[in-house]
Parts: sequence; structure tokens; C-alpha cells
Amino acid sequence: MKKIKYCCRNLKFGTKPVYKAMKEAFPELKHKKQDCLGSCKLCTKQCFVMIGKKKIVCEPTAKKLLKALRKEIG
Repeated sequence: MKKIKYCCRNLKFGTKPVYKAMKEAFPELKHKKQDCLGSCKLCTKQCFVMIGKKKIVCEPTAKKLLKALRKEIG
């Protein structure tokens, strides 16, 4: 089972709707909010999440990130 990690600081930049939509659409996956994921330069510029321990998925908008995540999960 995959775990999706969300940076709490990045939620303020637009990933909050992605978090809510993914949690609703994929309740079988683990969704975890963390204070910081250590990608600070990326965090302030675009929306991103971490899948598993290392894979980062990022897009310029929350809508595109949601689409990319759905494609990644299948």
C-alpha cells in the first residue's frame, strides 16, 4: 500500500484541495500530513506531494497535481 505525504506548509500554497480530494477518492491509501518534507525550495514555487519514501510528484497548480496523482496511482 502506498503512502502519500503532504507538506503542511505547502498546503497553504494550494495543495489543501488535493489532500481532501485524494483522501476522499482513495481512502485505502495512507495520507499523512507532515510539518516539513525537506523540499523547501520546491515548496514555495509549486504544489507537490511525496509518494512512498522518495518519489516527489510536483505540478504548477493543484488541479494538475491532482491529475498527475490519479495517473500515478492508476
